[in-house]
Amino acid sequence: MRVPGGCPALSARPAPPRRARLLLSGGTGRTPRRLRACARKEDASRRMAALNWKPFVYGGLASVTAECGTFPIDLTKTRLQVQGQKNDVKHREIRYRGMVHALVKIFREEGLKALYSGIAPALLRQASYGTIKIGTYQSLKRLFIEHPEDETLAVNVSCGILSGVISSSIANPTDVLKIRMQAQSHVIQGGMIGNFISIYQNEGTRGLWKGVSLTAQRAAIVAGVELPVYDLAKKHLIMSGLMGDTVYTHLLASFTCGLTGALASNPIDVVRTRMMNQRRLRSGVHCGYKSTFDCFLQTWKNEGLFALYKGFWPNWLRLGPWNIIFFVTYEQLKNLEL
Repeated sequence: MRVPGGCPALSARPAPPRRARLLLSGGTGRTPRRLRACARKEDASRRMAALNWKPFVYGGLASVTAECGTFPIDLTKTRLQVQGQKNDVKHREIRYRGMVHALVKIFREEGLKALYSGIAPALLRQASYGTIKIGTYQSLKRLFIEHPEDETLAVNVSCGILSGVISSSIANPTDVLKIRMQAQSHVIQGGMIGNFISIYQNEGTRGLWKGVSLTAQRAAIVAGVELPVYDLAKKHLIMSGLMGDTVYTHLLASFTCGLTGALASNPIDVVRTRMMNQRRLRSGVHCGYKSTFDCFLQTWKNEGLFALYKGFWPNWLRLGPWNIIFFVTYEQLKNLEL
């Protein structure tokens, strides 16, 4: 009997008796290759059908919540990373000595509103990037491995890297907008739509995808490190018997993944921020760096190796709380009866 949409000889009915199976296998007791292939195909189809919308929606909601709570720290990180560039007159001056000094100075000179410069594209970015990243990561894991307890580090890292690349590539224009608006040291004119139109008119469509390769690389590193580390830390904390599946476990696991993510991603984050912040006119005139590799070399040559870790403390102090808020919110949303 053939199941609609399925493979021949595979159905929901009980398996045939041993004698029938031997006849099908030619007397060897082994399942024919064609039947094994059909079984794998139907198993994959069944897993795809089991995928649901919840990880996508929960991931987006948790990402937006975490972004609102940590945005001022992210703004100081951007300001610290773009300052001190010898080949950019606008950002040559060292205006901030550190994260706390930057927060206080921005608040005093530009007001509280300035600490949320670029919040609109940041929330739009998380609504798209966070939704796709978490939903894709969870869906890919269920596609390859049916039960969470059978997950391996290699599978989780691969799923994290792939989900990071896909989501960041789609959300890149919102990232460019956010960084441009954060880097402005005055009241933003025109808002998100005005800045979007300005970038498109002066730099074209390519301007909105400026630094997309670096963004994808950074997202691959962050997602490929943070998500598997969180899953691994949470799994071992629960299996050790020291902690159950509680908020405290989520706090510790999310703090750990935030630290590892900051260490792995900061150098490429500095280069990405500088590349996205610089302007390139339609005439082809470069304003700063010719390429991402040129930016990396010039930063190292002119400012030293540790310049690649500019903004590390605000980066970590943001990723730590961000991941804590995100994963705690995500875990609580998962417990909802929907």
